Amino acid sequence: MPRRARVTKRKIAPDAKYHSITVVKLTNRVMKNGKKSTAERVVGQALDIIAAQAKRNPADTLEQAIKNATPLLEVKPRRVGGATYQVPIEVRPGRGQSLAIRWLIKSARARGGRPMAEKLAAELMDAAQGQGPTIKKREDTHRMAEANRAFVHYRW
Repeated sequence: MPRRARVTKRKIAPDAKYHSITVVKLTNRVMKNGKKSTAERVVGQALDIIAAQAKRNPADTLEQAIKNATPLLEVKPRRVGGATYQVPIEVRPGRGQSLAIRWLIKSARARGGRPMAEKLAAELMDAAQGQGPTIKKREDTHRMAEANRAFVHYRW
């Protein structure tokens, strides 16, 4: 991080098919070893599966899944007088979306036995309905923040 100048955020061009920046962000997070065309194929197939099964716009399903998985609070360790406290803080919208996408992909990869496109589609549909391991992760994060609410005065 620079000391003087502000960090400028890069502008991300929206996806050609769905005209969504979220689809591009998901694609970039799915990508491994710089293989963007493979990641685009996986995300495209996952969205096609969602369109076939859910009978609605897959970009809307993706947005709903990310909205349901986005945490509002998280804990951050702070050292005060030799002790480390888990201090609950509010999550900025950009970080919340980033965490939600990261959790969705991690949960999809943890599912076994099927191609990645099917696993990702199943995870996105589960999250859009408010269930699955990604939603459980968000609830665990909220629960931990709630349990450490007594240390909120250490926030700065």
